[in-house]
Amino acid sequence: MLNKNHTYHLVEVSPWPILGAFSTMILLTGMIKWFHLYESNLMFIGMMCTMLVMYQWWRDTTREGTFQGLHTLKVVKGLRWGMILFITSEVLFFMSFFWSFFHSSLSPAIEIGMIWPPKGIIPFNPIQIPLLNTTILISSGVTVTWAHHSLMENNYKQAIYSLILTIILGFYFSILQAYEYMESSFTISDSVYGSSFFMATGFHGIHVIIGTTFLTVCLYRQMKNHFSSNHHFGFEAAAWYWHFVDVVWLFLYISIYWWGS
Repeated sequence: MLNKNHTYHLVEVSPWPILGAFSTMILLTGMIKWFHLYESNLMFIGMMCTMLVMYQWWRDTTREGTFQGLHTLKVVKGLRWGMILFITSEVLFFMSFFWSFFHSSLSPAIEIGMIWPPKGIIPFNPIQIPLLNTTILISSGVTVTWAHHSLMENNYKQAIYSLILTIILGFYFSILQAYEYMESSFTISDSVYGSSFFMATGFHGIHVIIGTTFLTVCLYRQMKNHFSSNHHFGFEAAAWYWHFVDVVWLFLYISIYWWGS
């Protein structure tokens, strides 16, 4: 690897893919145990193992790109296309939820009274917490763009301030969504409305938590001077992901909260 005559990065032997697979298997097995036996110990063990693997895998990737100089222009181009294809797969993932929602709502089945929302379901008021959460996510899209432009202009302080603001907004969104779930008058088992609502908004909430974690890692790396004006794809990928989360929420708000209620 030290005397290579090409610009590509051949990944060295790493224990993290197989350990990550086993950790995820333990986590999912623990979730099944929690659902059926109401015991969460295995799930928390799996979660801890997954988080440890994530930390060490990201640490190795950060070393490759920042200190070892292995992320050449060709490698970064491959990483860009990898992130683009990943986000495309996420778009198709959410499209399945929207397809399910519109299939059920445009032609309600006789089992739910042929009306939408089904009788007995009290939907959320779209101009209360959902509208506040929409404002929060749009604002976070502005602050993450501010951080990106600050990075490109080598403005160290503004990049940190705007990233901190974005993370706070993401965390605030998650708190409000948790509060909304606690106050809900229906559950995931209340007809197809409950299933559609909690599957779509719940998976989006998980993506917000993942995006907030992504940006927190970027904040740490920015504070350690890992990014420069022309070498910051780690942050750029996080920003792309965050914009994707923003756009999905706008569709969720318009279709499920506003139109669907």
